Amino acid sequence: MDSAAPTVPRPNGSGRADLPITTTAPVKRERRWSVAALCIVLAVVCALGAAWAVNSASSRTKVLAVARDVSAGQVLTAADVTVAEVSADAALTPLPASDKASVVGKRTAVDLRQGGLLLASQLTAGTGLGDNKQQVGVLVKRGQAPAGALFPGDKVLAVTTPAQGSTATPRDDPSTSWIDAVVVSVSRPDASGAVVVNLAVGTSDGPALASLASQGRIALVREPRSN
Repeated sequence: MDSAAPTVPRPNGSGRADLPITTTAPVKRERRWSVAALCIVLAVVCALGAAWAVNSASSRTKVLAVARDVSAGQVLTAADVTVAEVSADAALTPLPASDKASVVGKRTAVDLRQGGLLLASQLTAGTGLGDNKQQVGVLVKRGQAPAGALFPGDKVLAVTTPAQGSTATPRDDPSTSWIDAVVVSVSRPDASGAVVVNLAVGTSDGPALASLASQGRIALVREPRSN
């Protein structure tokens, strides 16, 4: 009698579960390349931005600008001029910021507006408004000159008004006369509306005009600008 142990049948190969084939390593490698490429792009963008900023800063220059409105014929003060930075442009010829000390004290040949660039052609050593004549400051009260109608360069008649307390009319008063003058500058009105008008007159008229102005006996008549 055969006592050998029974044999166990071997499992069929087709019945074993298939293990999945993973691709984890290639995916990680692809992500690393994407991150590296993104870093390279960001580095290039940052470099270009830095180069643009440096180039823009180097192409800007400091120049003189007008800090507030200034009428023609006025003497420039330090408060009238400020420093501004603008892009370098061959079409612009503003005065450099280093010229600030030299322009203070010069007179304006034209009206200057706040925020504008200051040009050499806008300044003059003199007023251009009767520099070869005597100048007299006349305090003009409201009603003694056209309101807001006087500007540097205007020709005016400085008319003598009757003395205080006189009952004579201008036509009857033998002292009534006038002096031809040119407006050099006009101050801003004070609280009462009075302004100081600087007038350029002939050398023989300056003392008489100053005397009458001190008495408040001057009224101004603006001549037609077409003359």
